Amino acid sequence: MNVDRILPTDEAHDLLDLATEIADRELAPKAADFEERAEFPREVLRTLGRAGLLGLPYPEEYGGAAQPYEVYLQVLEILAGRWLAVAEAVSVHTLSCYPVAQFGTDEQRKLLPDMIGGELLGAYCLSEPQGGSDAAAMTTRAVRDGDAYVVSGTKAWITHARVADFYNIFCRTGGPGPKGISCLLADRNTPGIHPQAAERTMGLHASPVAQIAFDDARVPADRLIGGEGTGFTIAMSALDSGRLGIAACAVGLAQAALDYAVGYAKERQQFGRAIIDFQGLGFNLADMATQISAARALTLAAARLRDAGRPYSIEAAKAKLFATDVAMRVTTDAVQVLGGAGYVADHPVERYMREAKVLQIVEGTNQIQRMVISRALAKG
Repeated sequence: MNVDRILPTDEAHDLLDLATEIADRELAPKAADFEERAEFPREVLRTLGRAGLLGLPYPEEYGGAAQPYEVYLQVLEILAGRWLAVAEAVSVHTLSCYPVAQFGTDEQRKLLPDMIGGELLGAYCLSEPQGGSDAAAMTTRAVRDGDAYVVSGTKAWITHARVADFYNIFCRTGGPGPKGISCLLADRNTPGIHPQAAERTMGLHASPVAQIAFDDARVPADRLIGGEGTGFTIAMSALDSGRLGIAACAVGLAQAALDYAVGYAKERQQFGRAIIDFQGLGFNLADMATQISAARALTLAAARLRDAGRPYSIEAAKAKLFATDVAMRVTTDAVQVLGGAGYVADHPVERYMREAKVLQIVEGTNQIQRMVISRALAKG
């Protein structure tokens, strides 16, 4: 289904056309095979970087495209509709560039062209085995020792853990609570950084997720981002943007599931007619389409607030919550539309359903999003 989009510029139209062309050529034909083999598509990310699609929201002086977030999110949606693992990789990588781009020194920002260009892939090390939603309770510690910080602890659920070239490490440099947290930027070959075995996940098999152990890893002190004690602020600011990225991924995945279900329902014959003509199924598809349109509108409304420099944290939480819940419902319903065929790997909807689940968990669980929204309501 072609989505009728309102875009701010002709350049934005060209970018979405480029994203569609690359997604159809480089992503869609490879997705099932790479997912089956659980192989990370590193060269695909390099292709996207060379095409200028990894740095869309960042300034041109650093190799970015200086595009509004509403344009970047619609590119993510297109990528997710062909292969969610790649779209999620783009979202995580964009998130991983954010601390340096927004809070880094001029010297640190010299790294951005290689980051944005796709030659260096990033990871975002915030969660821990005992501290996922409660990020302020992290225990990974960095102690200043001369011209370096010595980092010890373990991070968990780290996307790109085994393939990243740089890590944003959120760690404790001070006392308890948010004010004791700082952010360090570490190279992958830093002695003492040990990615562990990849987790065996329900979906997104091509996206490596693992714990990372830090065993007295020495990170140069000039890789401290934003000053000691500012790490929690950096992390939460980045997550607001990251939640919009996940919302866009959810919209793209849901759209793919709907499109496949509609195509199947038009072709599948029962009782002498196409099953889409039966009201019970046709109404189900109508509800799926409506929910996707609402999720897309909510996500882009939050992005436009961000682009306008207005507060958008609460709207980002709403968008992430709603869009990912929609993706779970729509992909589940798509399996039901296909009946028995939907439960086998010959059709992609069973993979879509498995992949949708993680979107309700990453970048803050949907329970956390509800807490964020309800607290804002309580404050009035």
